Amino acid sequence: MGLDLSKGEITVCVLLQNGEIVDRWSETNNRPGAEAIAQRLVGLAKRHGFDRVRIGMEATNLYWWHIACFLKDTPLLTELTPEVYLLNPRLVSGLKKAYSDRGKTDRIDAFFIAERLRIGRLPAPFQLDLLYAPLQRLTRFRCHLAKTLAREKNYFLTFLFLKFSAFGQVEPFADPFGATSCALLDEFTVEELIETPLEKLADYLDKNGHGQFVDPIARARTLQRAARDSYRLGKVLEEPLTLILGTTMATIKTLQRQLKDVDATIARELEGLPFDRRIIRTIPGLGPVWTAGLVAEIGNIHRLEDEASIAKLAGLVWNPHQSGSFQAEDTTMAKTGNTYLRYYLIEAANSVRQHCAEYQCYYHTKLVQSPKHAHKRALVLTARKLVRLIDTLLRTGMAYQTPEARQGQREVRAPNRATRPGRLRNDHMVTTVG
Repeated sequence: MGLDLSKGEITVCVLLQNGEIVDRWSETNNRPGAEAIAQRLVGLAKRHGFDRVRIGMEATNLYWWHIACFLKDTPLLTELTPEVYLLNPRLVSGLKKAYSDRGKTDRIDAFFIAERLRIGRLPAPFQLDLLYAPLQRLTRFRCHLAKTLAREKNYFLTFLFLKFSAFGQVEPFADPFGATSCALLDEFTVEELIETPLEKLADYLDKNGHGQFVDPIARARTLQRAARDSYRLGKVLEEPLTLILGTTMATIKTLQRQLKDVDATIARELEGLPFDRRIIRTIPGLGPVWTAGLVAEIGNIHRLEDEASIAKLAGLVWNPHQSGSFQAEDTTMAKTGNTYLRYYLIEAANSVRQHCAEYQCYYHTKLVQSPKHAHKRALVLTARKLVRLIDTLLRTGMAYQTPEARQGQREVRAPNRATRPGRLRNDHMVTTVG
């Protein structure tokens, strides 16, 4: 049974294993509509003699959530042993290309979803794990906030160039969105910066920076030089740009406060998980936010076969490109699967490589090997290495140990050849595994 979902309607298509279409209809996307679908499916099962059903839908937006949970757990379908699949839209769109004579309607889309189920080679069936579901909602919302904040900051910097073009070139502050920088841009125009006495401007910076600037005079001199080097803007644009920058900055500050609140809630929610489910928190650089994002998206580690399955789920795989004797040296990353897991893996890798010497060394090794996009490539490869560590810790329930500590354990486990020759082989095997 293929379901094409929208906010108000569910379009259904039911196929037998031989490809025969046995029914098509539509229901309202609410609980009575879901119950009607289940009851009608039971009637079709009695009429056509099937005792199992696969139910598929595309995992777009959140229109699938309620219907997937209902059809998986409703007593109405217990006898049919329903398996619910959330399909990546790419799996369905690729199939559509083989049917070039078809158009695009909800009924046709429901047919292709059902046809994709019939072909097989499907992902794991949908399982709602209530242990991780609340944390997953929070971490995905946090990802949305972070990306929105980044977009607003870029928007602000674009209009700041119009008002103060040389500000971004000289970078007088480490963080253009810091308290001192924001106060200065709000209180001074470019002309006012030029006309303000150097000592007075330095005193202003020292006061707003709470004495953290080593040389306020030099920083004030840099600001005045940037003001003199900037393009002059017509008076008619001064007021609109001031309004735009002020409103955008207010939005940025609001988003920053919201991020802090969400981060605090995520940390509390993470503490509610059993320790062995959040054991990766022991990796240097993995704070509560990155840990929560990874744990929420991976879920129960035992539902995945191995570390390669985690990498494939996140899209951190490079598919081979080979034909005859030709073997491509440059292959692209798949970027399919769970975008949230990929986001948190890469962000986590960026944090770990700054706090863990082992990963910092690996990152720099890959950095010098990359001919272009060096940072991005090195970071993605570091994330792929991190997948192996995360998989090991979650499966074993063991805390992270530094390479030095692991080496020390190997030395302790090393066999005593003089006194215990009979156990040399077994002890050597244990040491190798350790």
